[in-house]
Amino acid sequence: MTDRLNRFWPLIASAAFAMLLAANAAQSAATLKETRPAMSADAPSAQQAFADAPDGVDPVVTGPVSAAFKQRQASANCDAAVWPNIPMVCYPD
Repeated sequence: MTDRLNRFWPLIASAAFAMLLAANAAQSAATLKETRPAMSADAPSAQQAFADAPDGVDPVVTGPVSAAFKQRQASANCDAAVWPNIPMVCYPD
């Protein structure tokens, strides 16, 4: 009896995996892309500078920077800035 069941486990697992993939594909096809509003004339400068990144650009610097740059970021309150209202002084030159 168990030999018969052992032969069908790969088939059952393959069918379950195929159903999972089909459900994922259906969900991906069903989601609608939001249309992004056109950039306004009074858009912040960071939004204009990084127009190709509609979800924003994080001003976190991962490389070495000068103490003056860190001071400039601290004085501009870059840690609390939220996209799209991030001042350009938060980004390195």
